[in-house]
Amino acid sequence: MTFKYGIDRLDLDIVNGIANGSIKAELCQEALDKINTSRQRVEKMAASDKAVYGINTGFGPLCDTQISPEDTNLLQKNLLITHAVGVGEPIAKAISKLMLITKVHALSQGFSGIRLEVIERMLTFLKLDLIPVVPEQGSVGASGDLAPLSHLFLPLLGEGEFWQDGKIVVAAPILREHGLEIMDLHAKEGLALINGTQFILSHAITALTKMRYLLDLADMTGAMSIEGMQGSESPFRDELHQTRAFKGNLVVAARMRNFFKNSENMSSHTNCDRVQDPYSLRCIPQVHGASRNAYYHLEELVEIEMNSVTDNPIVISSEEAISGGNFHGQPLAMVLDYVSIAASELGNISDRRCYLLLEGIHGLPRLLTSAGGLNSGMMIPQYTTASLVTENKSLCFPPSADSVPTSMGQEDHVSMGSISGRQLNQILGNLEKILAIELMYAAQAIEFRRPNKCSDIIELNFQVIRAKVAKLEEDRLLKPDIDAMITLVKTQAFTVK
Repeated sequence: MTFKYGIDRLDLDIVNGIANGSIKAELCQEALDKINTSRQRVEKMAASDKAVYGINTGFGPLCDTQISPEDTNLLQKNLLITHAVGVGEPIAKAISKLMLITKVHALSQGFSGIRLEVIERMLTFLKLDLIPVVPEQGSVGASGDLAPLSHLFLPLLGEGEFWQDGKIVVAAPILREHGLEIMDLHAKEGLALINGTQFILSHAITALTKMRYLLDLADMTGAMSIEGMQGSESPFRDELHQTRAFKGNLVVAARMRNFFKNSENMSSHTNCDRVQDPYSLRCIPQVHGASRNAYYHLEELVEIEMNSVTDNPIVISSEEAISGGNFHGQPLAMVLDYVSIAASELGNISDRRCYLLLEGIHGLPRLLTSAGGLNSGMMIPQYTTASLVTENKSLCFPPSADSVPTSMGQEDHVSMGSISGRQLNQILGNLEKILAIELMYAAQAIEFRRPNKCSDIIELNFQVIRAKVAKLEEDRLLKPDIDAMITLVKTQAFTVK
């Protein structure tokens, strides 16, 4: 498959395929024509006496100051240099790469007025794996991600830094090594490069990619815990969920039924006298399903954003460029915030299942050890899940509910969506650890249900755990076990479908 920038539509699988090299991406003739036509329009406006924002004027509060043609190039260079004020640790190289890919796609649609040479240089960076270093802090999410995008494109000017072999290196010598000359930016180009939502968007893509697996893993983990608790299958029956047919609920209920298919362990207690299970078992379709519904919403909006033009102004003819607000991150910021809650809730309910497994009820020994007293068993890892759950709750404050005016009041409402995207990814990182501990607990609980076998898929995942973490017979150092479980989760070693 070959993806055509500016023409074809990106989705989550395609953008990740371009990033990992499994999908080839290139500019086609139609995209070249659109880029060149847009550039010709900008050059015509730049040469005229009519003030057009961002093309022959200053920026922000200086939008009423007209710039002479001879000063235009210096203005665009100064724009990048003065806006590259990000601080903090660098974002992951993979996220910077997604920023480049999505920016190329946006600029290639023929509304930004940027020269073909600049886009081709960006594609050269991708081809040579010259991925710029971008600090994680400094964007308010309108006028787009100004600071991160400025850092992303400093190497065009011979400034900034690249990633090389996991280390940060100065860009200028690397450019010389590859025979790449420093570029001059022309009218509107600096503004086209740094106006946009690609920092927010790339964090959202990263989060969706991770969360897609974690949603499935949370279902499987919950099913394994139910096997360990010998809980009831009836709360997952289709007849129940058709009466409240939220998409996420239906999906989760169907998945739970599949996880219990042909399970000897579940069949062994069909006629037991338990009336109902606690909510953390019984309400998995409702809770996990609600998180799925939030995921679906973010996925829909991210696909729109991946295929949008988010710089400013938007060039629509040789006479007109519309100065608007397509760079504003609010459409993603608000949903990122509530998906953060959705991801946090997956951890909350997982921690409750961990607690249940330790209580010593329904035939399980207290603390999941048959040698209690001298041995603490698996008591303490739940302290870790409790800590992680609380940390996630603190990360659920919605940055999009806040706005600090910038640019002398010209930018008087901002989205703070860059913080929303970063927080969601932090929450998902904590969720991986919480689910890893629940899986360790569930496997230990299943040991006490032998000789009954679970379903094929649960048994398969049980063996994945046991290949790395042995049954706990007597107290031992559990940190290596927890680390091994986290690695299994991060590497997506579990079968979840």
